[in-house]
Amino acid sequence: NGLDVPNGVLRSSMIPSWSLHTTVKRVLQSIRTVIFTSKLNLLMPFGPATIVLYYTTNWHGVIFLFSMLGITPLAERLGYATEQLAIYTGPTLGGLLNATFGNATEMIIAIYALKNGMIRVVQQSLLGSILSNMLLVVGCAFFAGGIIHRNKDQVFSKATAVVNSGLLLMAVMGLMFPAVLHFTKSEIQQGASELALSRFSSCIMLVAYASYLYFQLSARNSNYSQIGSEEVPNEDATEEDEEVEISMWEAIAWLAVLTIWISVLSEYLVNAIEGASDSLNLPVAFISVILLPIVGNAAEHASAIMFAMKDKLDITIGVAIGSSTQISMFVIPFCVVVGWMMGQKMDLNFQLFETATLFITVLVVAFMLQDGIANYLKGLMLVLCYLIVAASFFVHVDPQASAMMIDATTNDEHCNYCTKIPPMTR
Repeated sequence: NGLDVPNGVLRSSMIPSWSLHTTVKRVLQSIRTVIFTSKLNLLMPFGPATIVLYYTTNWHGVIFLFSMLGITPLAERLGYATEQLAIYTGPTLGGLLNATFGNATEMIIAIYALKNGMIRVVQQSLLGSILSNMLLVVGCAFFAGGIIHRNKDQVFSKATAVVNSGLLLMAVMGLMFPAVLHFTKSEIQQGASELALSRFSSCIMLVAYASYLYFQLSARNSNYSQIGSEEVPNEDATEEDEEVEISMWEAIAWLAVLTIWISVLSEYLVNAIEGASDSLNLPVAFISVILLPIVGNAAEHASAIMFAMKDKLDITIGVAIGSSTQISMFVIPFCVVVGWMMGQKMDLNFQLFETATLFITVLVVAFMLQDGIANYLKGLMLVLCYLIVAASFFVHVDPQASAMMIDATTNDEHCNYCTKIPPMTR
């Protein structure tokens, strides 16, 4: 404008606007990459719709369905951000991060349910996550990979499968003894011994999982890492470099944002479970064991199938079976300890039906994985096993829920009887 302005002042005044312009451009590019590149993100408007319906209507069934639909793309994008971060951290730590943030949805839902005193919902949703990962996710991955590579058997590291199967059997043992102690009525103190044993076993399981992490991440035991121990050829390395779409700090920021948004919707989801059970005429056990894990496992499901179709079954096993191991050996004991701090009597007594289902599932999957070979037939068998489990929980009535109904009916009959008696007779 014809004004005499020193060059240094002019440059210093221009730098902030240039930096702000670059930052805004980078943020918009990141939003476009993360939000608008997945067709599943068409479900994201169901999240805000859930909040609106929660405060304006009493349609608990619709609120539950909308919150499920709203959380599903968030869980999938959480897995995407974790995979992007894994490119920078390396394969072993990346597999651990993938399993951890893949289970973030289940953990958030469990903590909200635990805070509301819904202990059975916590137990059943975490059990359902294990069953879904081991049967449905692995089964769909094996089936999809087997169809794409039908001319050969896909192979994966048997060492990884053996270590994870051993940890899952240890988790089954930790869940079985409190249930057996309860149903054989052999406790020293009724209820108290079962709770004390659960808390002690949870601490032991947390120590075992910490030891497993050290064993897995140590360099000399790299053969047992969750994500294949083989050296990657140059072509794969180039392919992974091309898959980098967002920076490391952008991935961390998206993990924080998505986790917060999932935690918000999880609260509405948990609050609508009982109302949805009545309005949809579905057992709470079926909702907790079958429907909730399908939402929470969206990230693992998509990742496992994608890697199986690329013939990277070591990563598939690391994502699916590693996620089941983390839930059984970390998330469940962690919820017991958190419930202990909250004053909630969260224990490892998952009732006889659920414990038997988990034990049989672990045995079936362990036998399927012992030879280190995958094909579409094994995948189909695992999916069909999951359908049997789903049908079983559809006709299953929770013993605690039925006991509460009997007590309520008895109390009502007693009250009606008392009202018929004259006051002086009482």
